[in-house]
Amino acid sequence: MRNTTLGFIVTLALALVAAPVPSHAQQPGKVYRIGYLGINAPTPPDQTPQQCPIKGNPFWQAFLEGLREYGYLPGQNLLIESRYTGGQPERAPALAAELVSRTPDLIVASSATANARAAKQATGTIPIVMLNVGNPVGEGLIASLAHPGGNVTGLTDTISEEIGGKQLQLLKGAAPKVSRVAVLRYAGPGGSPSLFWGELEAAARGLGLTLQPYEVRTPEELEGAFAAMTTARVGGLFVADAAFLYVHGQRIVDFAAQRRLPAVYSWRDRVQTGGLMAYGADWLALVRRGGFYVDKIFKGTQPADLPVERPTKFYLAINLKTAKALGLTIPQSLLVRADEVIQ
Repeated sequence: MRNTTLGFIVTLALALVAAPVPSHAQQPGKVYRIGYLGINAPTPPDQTPQQCPIKGNPFWQAFLEGLREYGYLPGQNLLIESRYTGGQPERAPALAAELVSRTPDLIVASSATANARAAKQATGTIPIVMLNVGNPVGEGLIASLAHPGGNVTGLTDTISEEIGGKQLQLLKGAAPKVSRVAVLRYAGPGGSPSLFWGELEAAARGLGLTLQPYEVRTPEELEGAFAAMTTARVGGLFVADAAFLYVHGQRIVDFAAQRRLPAVYSWRDRVQTGGLMAYGADWLALVRRGGFYVDKIFKGTQPADLPVERPTKFYLAINLKTAKALGLTIPQSLLVRADEVIQ
């Protein structure tokens, strides 16, 4: 009886040793460390990301969801140390250097070309994962999407020159009487105000629209830009996809409402807080995908061997309350295509 019991125990032990390890299993006892450089701190503002694994803005929550899919849990086998520029790209170099000095296993540079550039300048050895960084090839962050080279990889929200034309088409569909459209662009540090400008103008001509660019470098210049739009009697507003404009997006939404300008954005959350409409890449899906890159690098894959991915999911959001306030009737043909309609 004793020999039978002993044999059973040995057999069970061997079976446990031979059992396949889950694909997302982590090194036992290993605590991974991420340095995170973003533009907006998660909410509530009095808590750090480490203290707030579930609460926070949707962007941050999606990032944590992506990590959890691969078994990385803040406060257990993962530590995240974060820095935020607050939409001021000039802060990025010092903050990136600060994170590098903490010697993390990996740096996440989120939502701004300036953040990714600062991280790359601060280290050539620590792997860097971009999240929603625009035009990484043109900005010299990587060699190509398929073969990034160096220590930078991740996800870009730059789709193609066609996205701006699509946004103009949707704006024209919602406000067919509009003929002059203001284009609000960021021209400060890290900005690319002329990116796809030629393609945007060509799309505008095809829709019978005339574009008028307005460039801002600081938050204080926003009010003056909108005053100039009123003087020029523009009929609509196209807000370029830039981290600075996203950070100050609520002020832009408010100014557009005050000036009675139908506006199109790239960010769904600006429609949720009063903007007329938004069309663009699904940011949350992109950010969630960041967990894949983090996992691959933690398990030994070099960034140079991980192709940079572009968006595959898109969304259209429309705010009917704002449309009513502007005296607009949104065609049913647009509403049936919308992923989100705010009544």
